[in-house]
Amino acid sequence: MKLIVSIVQNQDSKRLADQFVEKGVRATKLSSTGGFLRAGNTTFMMGVEDKKVDDVLELIKENCSTRTQTMMSPPSYDFTLESDLTYPIKVEVGGATIFVLPIDQFLQF
Repeated sequence: MKLIVSIVQNQDSKRLADQFVEKGVRATKLSSTGGFLRAGNTTFMMGVEDKKVDDVLELIKENCSTRTQTMMSPPSYDFTLESDLTYPIKVEVGGATIFVLPIDQFLQF
């Protein structure tokens, strides 16, 4: 058995959660916040039998797409004579960050 921890952007979380229900994948859903963009994420935690890990990973891959987003560059705290203006930059967001961990013991009470 494996523990799959999947961090996805909020835009993808509803679609992925619906697919988990449709495919019978039991998942715990947690709200989380990303550190770089400080945007809302959803973290799914799932205990999965070894033979179903690839199927769950494929389901995540199909439902979590990457996209480009424009954001303002962070202000510089370097005090120089140059102007300290922020400017728009494009960053890639979305997709999924996934951790697959072995489970030594699984209990339900």
